[in-house]
Amino acid sequence: MKTLAVILFLLTYLLLILMPKYRTQVAVVVAFLFVILGILPYNKVFSTIDWNVILMITGTMGIVSLFIESKMPAAMADFIVDRVGSVKWVIISLSLFAGIVSAFIDNVATVLIVAPVALNLARRINISPVYMLIAISISSNLQGAATLVGDTTSLLLGGFANMDFLDFFFFKGRIGLFFIVQLGAIVSAFVLVVFFRKYNQPIHLEEREKVEDMFPTYLILSMVVLLILASFIPNKPSITNGLICVILLQIGLIKELLINKNKDALNVTLLQIDYQTILILMSLFIIIGGITEVGVINDISKLFLKFGNGGLFTIYSLFVWFSVVVSAFIDNIPYTATMLPVAAKVAAGIGIEPYVLYYGLLVGATLGGNITPIGASANITTLGILRNEGYEVKTKDFMKLSVPFTLSAVISGYVVAWLIWM
Repeated sequence: MKTLAVILFLLTYLLLILMPKYRTQVAVVVAFLFVILGILPYNKVFSTIDWNVILMITGTMGIVSLFIESKMPAAMADFIVDRVGSVKWVIISLSLFAGIVSAFIDNVATVLIVAPVALNLARRINISPVYMLIAISISSNLQGAATLVGDTTSLLLGGFANMDFLDFFFFKGRIGLFFIVQLGAIVSAFVLVVFFRKYNQPIHLEEREKVEDMFPTYLILSMVVLLILASFIPNKPSITNGLICVILLQIGLIKELLINKNKDALNVTLLQIDYQTILILMSLFIIIGGITEVGVINDISKLFLKFGNGGLFTIYSLFVWFSVVVSAFIDNIPYTATMLPVAAKVAAGIGIEPYVLYYGLLVGATLGGNITPIGASANITTLGILRNEGYEVKTKDFMKLSVPFTLSAVISGYVVAWLIWM
């Protein structure tokens, strides 16, 4: 049974890489096979899926859709553009703005929010928007791991390690992942300053986006506040955070339907939810539950211990840099979901708390996707936007900015996470 589980698991990864258009179908079919073949018992299927993560993703995606429709993000970007003097500082400011937004909103959504501003700017001063959009994309990916709701990988960590919103800021008396990521953002910002040092054209906006509805902004702020408050509730239900996000989405939809009389709000908002990602995640929870059930996770953890020769710093380094390499070429969601239980097993094997390995895993997996154009969904989205504008971006051109940006962020996070958590 273990051999069959490993074959199916490796086949899943291979097909996810080779058939990106059919990722959902691949994950769902393999999950069914895991159950039908008895790798994961029927009675454990429901409990294997992390419903808190699923509900949080669903609710957050819906709220973000309402937020984008309100024009608030575009208005915020316009505000930034109108207050800096040159194109260089507009690009850097928009990149940092994209990073801040993506700490609370999905990375792809962040790119879709900020990219039109950059495209408009590029047309106005007659320059190529390629590196502007690449900077925005990789900056949004960088900040995705900063908070519980910033990226699916963070949600996976929060669900697996039972970490709440505030735990990403301060945890067990030490600074958390948020501040580790911020250091990476500061260091990588210097890379942007050097890269765009010749972009000195002056810029000023003549037209600004107007906010159509403040209510979605209040929903976003309420979500953050309620998730923080929920962190203080002892012995709360495991799906508390997910329920908060879904209930706020329902409030937003009710307001659109009954007060704004927007009959299309339900269809438009629900269609913006990425159901494929949700199905993939549910399927991955089942697949990983199956390989854990037959002992594969335990075997992988033994391999890490073997290659690390029992030395914690070596093992930690393996987690970080192996994650960077892998995530540069495959989606970091299945990889992170697979490696979190491995990190827990490895930590248990050497008798330590697992958090330094968790943080190393997320630093490597989240930032590693920035190295190549196919390593992160936001990067793929960005290239699609540029393609529609008539710009074909070569991998080597993308990596001129992405490699120094990513390495500077990863190295700083790698060092700081180790110093703080060991």
